[in-house]
Amino acid sequence: MPDRDLPTILVNITQELDALPIEQRGPVADYIPALARVSPEHFGLAVVLADGSVHVAGDANVPFSIQSVSKVFMLTMALQKHGDDVWKRVGREPSGSAFNSIVQLETEHGIPRNPFINAGAIVVSDMVLNGGDPRSAIGDVLRFVRDLAGDETISIDNEVANSEAVTGFRNTALANYMKSFGNMGREVEGALKLYFHQCALSLTCRQLALAGRYLMLDGQHPTSGKAIVDVAVARRINALMLLCGHYDGSGEFAYRVGIPGKSGVGGGILAIVPGKASIAVWSPGLNARGNSLLGTKALEMLAEETGWSVFMPGAGL
Repeated sequence: MPDRDLPTILVNITQELDALPIEQRGPVADYIPALARVSPEHFGLAVVLADGSVHVAGDANVPFSIQSVSKVFMLTMALQKHGDDVWKRVGREPSGSAFNSIVQLETEHGIPRNPFINAGAIVVSDMVLNGGDPRSAIGDVLRFVRDLAGDETISIDNEVANSEAVTGFRNTALANYMKSFGNMGREVEGALKLYFHQCALSLTCRQLALAGRYLMLDGQHPTSGKAIVDVAVARRINALMLLCGHYDGSGEFAYRVGIPGKSGVGGGILAIVPGKASIAVWSPGLNARGNSLLGTKALEMLAEETGWSVFMPGAGL
């Protein structure tokens, strides 16, 4: 696919999905009060290519709560700090269970299946915190994402963070249950504070696609050239996104889209075509597994139109 065709493809996808009635867009995440007020009529799409060109359509410049998409950046920070020691406390297997499930923790001795379900992400937050001050760690996360995107305007939505905290009973239970197995440092409150604030990161599709560029570039920062992570780690993060990035819908996403992706209940998805593109899509309405309904459809359409797929290395990669 010539890159000059990409803007037309994005506009066509956006126009087709924008025409769908509200009842075909899925419900928003109403269990988080601050997200319950977001209109399901939003749809945005952004693609950043390896040559640095940025292509957007729809509401690509409207900020939204990235929620669990932040788990990709937090895993990256944990791997920077602790290397392979991360995998002593969290697994690398698909869960086959809902993102906030507690059932596997008992039989697996408090070790979460992967870093992209809530339990795993809370352990990762504990590793990033590393016994430090939560406020300082929140600042580190914000600076890290700003640096990746090259945008100092990125912020944390404190209303969303507070909304998460006052309704986060299940996440608190997960943290305490893992603490009982010795898989949390010190007190759980600090890790939970960091977790709630990372989920409240507010980015546009354009900013999110820019922040994901290092994963399409084998771990290299796109402007400074420094290694965010080495080549092997970048590829393994992408592998985990493909296998685990959509909770118990990850297999279906891999089947239909065929590229690594990480979703969030705010309706965002970050998807990576290694060597080719970093993609962000946002549509707040969710499917039954907590993934963006139209966002998933948009990525399926984009993959079909471009030929982008990790399973077809000769087709656009």
